[in-house]
Amino acid sequence: MDNSKKAIGVFDSGLGGISVLRDLKKLMPNEDFIYFGDSAYAPYGIKTKDEITKRCVEIIDFFIEKGVKAVVIACNTATSASANYLRKKYKDLPIIGMEPALKVATQGVKNNNIVVMATPLTLKEKKFENLMNRFEDQAKIIKLPAPDLVEFVERGEIDTPELKKYLRSILNPYLGNIDAVVLGCTHFPFAK
Repeated sequence: MDNSKKAIGVFDSGLGGISVLRDLKKLMPNEDFIYFGDSAYAPYGIKTKDEITKRCVEIIDFFIEKGVKAVVIACNTATSASANYLRKKYKDLPIIGMEPALKVATQGVKNNNIVVMATPLTLKEKKFENLMNRFEDQAKIIKLPAPDLVEFVERGEIDTPELKKYLRSILNPYLGNIDAVVLGCTHFPFAK
């Protein structure tokens, strides 16, 4: 089959990757996509690196059975945990991952303080540490784990008093002294 007619596989630990899929559809309107929202195993951010990698292999094997030409890991946590391994395992399959938008956030900073909200696993992985190190001379980067935010989005509670209370509780110590909050999980824009 002509590669141009094959779909691109996109997956996330649930609903979060839909925001990525939406943008992919805008950027590449002539492409076909297969979306795999892995809500049954959500959230990824509280699982081990090995658990996430095993699940990512299962999903990519599913995509290969469907004949995809590329895979987008629409999940910062899955990218951090397993992208390097997956690229080695599936050498002939382009695998594109996500990472928190620190580069954009560091442009035009005033107080030199940036909060990165992400899952605990994303924030503790070597991949994120390397990303942080690239921008540490431009801003103070504050890691802020927000594992419960994934749960709120998965339950569809994106504009509730409980969510607002949760966000205030974790962001309050930083308010007034930060330039940007980087949403380091594809679920988080739903609660923006």
